Amino acid sequence: MLGRRFISFLRRTPSASGKVVAEEGKAKTWGRRIVSGTLICLTGGVALSALDDLSIYHSCSSKALERASKNKPIIDAIGEPIVRGPWYNASLAVAHQRQSVSCTFPVSGPQGTGIFQLKAVRNGEDKWSSFLRASDWEILIMEALVHVPGNEEKQQTFRIKVSDDLPPPASNACTDCIPQEPSGNVDKK
Repeated sequence: MLGRRFISFLRRTPSASGKVVAEEGKAKTWGRRIVSGTLICLTGGVALSALDDLSIYHSCSSKALERASKNKPIIDAIGEPIVRGPWYNASLAVAHQRQSVSCTFPVSGPQGTGIFQLKAVRNGEDKWSSFLRASDWEILIMEALVHVPGNEEKQQTFRIKVSDDLPPPASNACTDCIPQEPSGNVDKK
């Protein structure tokens, strides 16, 4: 009988070990919250970076398609309309604090397929809100590797350099130039 009373007494009184267990539970809860918050922040940062890269890809490839649609050799090779391939087949490398980009992406047309390669720089400032709006990119170098299928004899793959197709400036003879006289340091023998 004394044993039963003692056991029931132990059950009614809080023990010191019960307080320790409760404190450990609170510490585990806070630890889990901190880890969860950190993971959410990291995931959000990665997602924003991916959206920014997708925005850069879309801006640069749109500018490249616009330039290619004005290039006669490309139009003759793969036809019109020129369609951008899927974004997951593209490669994008940004540098100089996201101010320059190197991009390669697939394209296709009714007569063939190709790969556009370009290097571009961003015009204007880079602000925190730049991922919310399309940036203006200036294409410095662009070339197309096009493949025109046909029967075995007519398959062609070739490289086309794409420029602004601006005519070279007219050369004018310089009439204002004054011929220079030889310098006095010439050895006479």
